[in-house]
Amino acid sequence: MAASRDKYSVLLPTYNERENLPLIVWLLVRSFEESGNDFEIIVIDDGSPDGTQEIAEQLIKIYGSDKILLRPRAKKLGLGTAYIHGMKHATGDFIIIMDADLSHHPKFIPEFIRKQKEGNFDIVSGTRYTGNGGVHGWDVKRKLISRGANFLTQVLLRPGASDLTGSFRLYRKEVLQKLIEKCVSKGYVFQMEMIVRARQLGYSIGEVPISFVDRVYGESKLGGNEIVSFLKGLLTLFATT
Repeated sequence: MAASRDKYSVLLPTYNERENLPLIVWLLVRSFEESGNDFEIIVIDDGSPDGTQEIAEQLIKIYGSDKILLRPRAKKLGLGTAYIHGMKHATGDFIIIMDADLSHHPKFIPEFIRKQKEGNFDIVSGTRYTGNGGVHGWDVKRKLISRGANFLTQVLLRPGASDLTGSFRLYRKEVLQKLIEKCVSKGYVFQMEMIVRARQLGYSIGEVPISFVDRVYGESKLGGNEIVSFLKGLLTLFATT
């Protein structure tokens, strides 16, 4: 693929990702260098007690302060505000959001970029539910919860995208800014609302099948409270969109 003249800012919200951060950054750097696309990686750490910020500072020394930026916050303040905080420091034309826990492999990013160019899309979303996309490392219960949540969302909201709860996406910077201004949800519902609002506002969405791999180090943050919050948020979106 021919290299794009555009610049891509990767936003990596982190909390206790000391083990994962060096590997995800290495994979990101390799992917961008192999494809020849200009990039920067912005680490937004929410006061991790495990030394994540110290690791990020070491990575800056290795890769350079033009490629790795650490923009920490004092405590956990939510995903939406993490993106807002990261975008204040982003110099790219496009924003890539992804998890820092190795669930999302950077090898798919060149495909996101290619897809965006092909269709001139405002958003490209990674999907686990079409083509050769899939999930690895989840037990049956977790898969059923995810499939069930996605099915409910499709039936109630008819969003025109196959994977609403995923968090591996590419946005035009100005589009992401406008969507975050419109979104009111927190937690896992936030990603879903982003796509629903995008359709409302007439933004175009392309999809790339991805393989999602359960986190390598650390604990998953999905629990009973998150499931209840998801259902409440889904019903709120159904009533207001």
